[in-house]
Amino acid sequence: MTSLQDAVQRIGPLLEEAMAAARARQDQLTKPQGSLGRLESLSVQVAGITGNPRPVIHHKAVIVVAGDHGVAAEGVSAYPQEVTAQMVYNFLRGGAAINVLARHVDARVVVVDAGVAADLEPHPALKIRKIGYGAGNIARGPAMTREQAVQALETGIALVEEELSQGLDIVAPGDMGIANTTPAAAIAAAVTGLPPAEVTGRGTGVDDAGLARKIAVVEQALRVNEPDPKDGVDLLAKVGGFEIGVIAGIILGAAAHRIPAVLDGFICTAGALIAAAIAPAVTAYCIAGHNSLERGHSAMLRHLGLKPLLDLDMRLGEGTGAVLAMGLVEAACKILNEMATFAEAGVSERTG
Repeated sequence: MTSLQDAVQRIGPLLEEAMAAARARQDQLTKPQGSLGRLESLSVQVAGITGNPRPVIHHKAVIVVAGDHGVAAEGVSAYPQEVTAQMVYNFLRGGAAINVLARHVDARVVVVDAGVAADLEPHPALKIRKIGYGAGNIARGPAMTREQAVQALETGIALVEEELSQGLDIVAPGDMGIANTTPAAAIAAAVTGLPPAEVTGRGTGVDDAGLARKIAVVEQALRVNEPDPKDGVDLLAKVGGFEIGVIAGIILGAAAHRIPAVLDGFICTAGALIAAAIAPAVTAYCIAGHNSLERGHSAMLRHLGLKPLLDLDMRLGEGTGAVLAMGLVEAACKILNEMATFAEAGVSERTG
């Protein structure tokens, strides 16, 4: 298994030669230059990530990582904690939104137990990588030890490497964990420097009193734990969650193997903030799938310098927005590969 340190050392800049070749081909395709907008720049980015000037996306995967949170005891969610385990079974039956959308774009769904607060029944489609039975209550103390944080990150890296054997051209991390928007808000506030009230949203739909309580819990978590936003492992250990750590590891593992990582919403982007604190170069390998309706997500994306592909007022998680965006990334690569150049089509080029 690749260590965190080894994975980070492998993450370098995008490959300029492949990007230059992709840009040159884009400029020769039968269209006015730039007329396909972000589809053009997306294909160039994927070329730089993969090192292939004509990248092809065949194998897609969404890795849905589940974990519970002790902070649920503070009344920060509209749903009880047992919903985490119940939804894992729903994923395994193929009945959740992520299953439907993954089928739509022909992506395989990988389900991972990183820290559900219950022993789940074995299932051939379930990867049990339990780091603990729920992260600690961040309002009272740290989410986990530093050793557990490294374990979570290395679990994510290993998951990417396991999926490589089945073919993997693009990956999206997804999440499931009741109360996980609270640690995600704490991470967002710590990294961006914004007040918790500006990055804490309603999550599963708490009322006004619940939102006020949630903001106070985030403030308390930051005060009690004092996470170092420049140390991604400390940030994860102090105010993160097991599934958030695994998601950060997936993003790092994808970059180490030159695979594009499509980010979903609030929870996944919290993982990206941790990954970027550990290896700043990782952001070049990330594609922001969509802008979540959850308050604070746009601030996270701005901090990472990422512009979302979609804005559909979604806030479900699970990897749903990222999987939808995968179709756009695939389309961008198909344009680069399958569209004819002016010379190939015998079409006259621009004269003025």
